[in-house]
Amino acid sequence: MLLRKIFNDTDSKWKPIIQEFEAVLGKDGVVRRKDELLTYECDGLTAYRQRPAVVVLPRTTEQVAAAVKICDRYNLPWVARGAGTGLSGGALPVEDCVLIVTARMKQILDVDLENQRVVVQPGVINNWVTQAVSGAGFYYAPDPSSQIICSIGGNVAENSGGVHCLKYGVTTNHVMGLKLVIPDGSIIDVGGFVSEMPGYDLTGLFVGSEGTLGIATEITLRILKTPESICVLLADFTSIEAAGSSVADIISAGIIPAGMEIMDNLSINAVEDVAKTNCYPRDAEAILLIELDGLEVEVAANKKRVAEICQKNGARNITSANDPETRLKLWKGRKAAFAAAGHISPNYFVQDGVIPRTQLARVLKEINALGERYGYRIANVFHAGDGNLHPLVLYDNSVPGAWEQVEKLGGEILRLCVEAGGSLSGEHGIGSDKNCYMPYMFNQVDLETMQYVRDCFNPKGLANPGKVFPTPRTCGEAANAQKMAQFKEAELF
Repeated sequence: MLLRKIFNDTDSKWKPIIQEFEAVLGKDGVVRRKDELLTYECDGLTAYRQRPAVVVLPRTTEQVAAAVKICDRYNLPWVARGAGTGLSGGALPVEDCVLIVTARMKQILDVDLENQRVVVQPGVINNWVTQAVSGAGFYYAPDPSSQIICSIGGNVAENSGGVHCLKYGVTTNHVMGLKLVIPDGSIIDVGGFVSEMPGYDLTGLFVGSEGTLGIATEITLRILKTPESICVLLADFTSIEAAGSSVADIISAGIIPAGMEIMDNLSINAVEDVAKTNCYPRDAEAILLIELDGLEVEVAANKKRVAEICQKNGARNITSANDPETRLKLWKGRKAAFAAAGHISPNYFVQDGVIPRTQLARVLKEINALGERYGYRIANVFHAGDGNLHPLVLYDNSVPGAWEQVEKLGGEILRLCVEAGGSLSGEHGIGSDKNCYMPYMFNQVDLETMQYVRDCFNPKGLANPGKVFPTPRTCGEAANAQKMAQFKEAELF
């Protein structure tokens, strides 16, 4: 009887709220059935799960604003979600929250080739942007491995990168302007159609804010002209240290490739099992993929110089491809690396630390040592050019205590990255996964200053609460507080 009464009280609380959402979004724009809500209980970081109280599916800026105003009026926490491919728990619902899903906002609103810009809604898939303009000789540079399924809104929230971020930068370098719904439901425009705007760089502030400052409902993107020539080289090595040394030497020679990626032996064999490219030698300890682009004469000269550098560092074989079909084949395995990990292990956990290029060899050796100490295999796949590591820790979640150990291992990897002069994240964001590690990088004053910015936009704390900054739930502070309370209680007696 008591349980039934609790459910009835809960339903009575939500009934008028659901009616308001349905009045704005229509009945098909509101998800309330518990079995349907299971779809939204996590993002790509499946270790954390929480069912939202309700999901809303707006199609326009005005509908997003109306939904946020309802949340503001009832003091309901809300979380924005795009395609749900994020790997840091940034779109993880919180208890009794409203999940605002932008998947239906998938229109390309304007294509302006003369000014090299495209305006899209947040639900537009990353790869659709390039598809929309490639026929005219343009493309959109940021290309996460999940680009065929991840959405632009999520890319903006996490400041996503990809293979080509070494030369062309991450999402923030390609966002010119945003239409935003901020946490009180107001609609504002930041940035614009030109590169330089007066006043504060609110566009740069918002990109990478992980849904804590509002929701982007229209995004103006910069597109680039397709290079005259593109060449991809694949070099294989007998040690991952030699591949890392080649990366440092290529950059030192004044050559900035469009992308440079390293995969270790475990990753090589995993992707060959799945993608079957027949391009990656299974006995290599590491392969280095290098993409060069630009004028034809420039690419030809750099191709020769890069090959010489790789050979000097002990490369056994070097394959090159200029035609689009073969280039795609060389990249196919790298793009499939995360998916391939799922075929060699029941579960895997991917981290996203950044280190200076000069520290690659040392840090990779220490990461492997950590894996041996904890008893887990680690596959290394990463953006070598800018030192953005993606160690994949392979484990079996059905083994009791395995996830807790993997979390500790992930934390040690991040500490190692920061101590080497790097960062907690290069493109996946902080979210729920890494917020308790923020003190590795920032002192208390730093964190408070960032909170001031958040509070200006989000004074009630309703927008994506519990993300980015340390919270008791994620950092063990709650457990410590409970132990202290028990200790004090024992003292009383």
